[in-house]
Amino acid sequence: MSHGESPVQMPAAERRRRPRGVVREGLIAAGLELARTGGPDAVVLREATRVVGVVPNAAYRHFADRDELLAEVCAAAMREMADRMAAGIARVRGKYGNPAAARRRLRAIGTAYLGFAREEPGLFATAFAVPQRHAYEVANEGKGEERMPLDHLRAVLDELVEAGTLDPRRREGIEFPIWSQVHGLAVLLGQGPLRELSEAARRRIEERTRAFVEDSLA
Repeated sequence: MSHGESPVQMPAAERRRRPRGVVREGLIAAGLELARTGGPDAVVLREATRVVGVVPNAAYRHFADRDELLAEVCAAAMREMADRMAAGIARVRGKYGNPAAARRRLRAIGTAYLGFAREEPGLFATAFAVPQRHAYEVANEGKGEERMPLDHLRAVLDELVEAGTLDPRRREGIEFPIWSQVHGLAVLLGQGPLRELSEAARRRIEERTRAFVEDSLA
């Protein structure tokens, strides 16, 4: 498969040549592409097997049912969001603990989150389709697992404490009200009553929300 080519685009002959050992990964990749265009309801085992080029029963060697496949696709969608957030953070210049740089990193996280929701509505909805698939109580960092979106937010909030911008007495659990504000705006703009706003109006509301979050931490 060429770089950037989705499983849906792969020729049938090439799909049939897939080694058996990568069928599971292929089904997840196919499910991710189905979710990208149709959200969580589009993730169906039979369609995923058709995309990969295996018989429908082959899916049950890797997943007990559709819900198990959806859980894996949910995690994959969340990783795509986390990757976008990480890329936004990486573009911010400034040493760790620098107050201005830490605030810019916080802003980059919010911008990436809203951008993902706007540009990938199917994946955004799918990422939260199976809430129990993700650990929200503790950070993944240091546990041999990759960072998820909430981990990126927690890390930047910890940096704000180190930078003296956020009072350490306010740090515990503050990621949740911040997350709810940004997530709520993403839903309002994507599927809610604000979805018909002009691009200019949308960007003004996004900017005000980011400013509100930053001012609340001062």
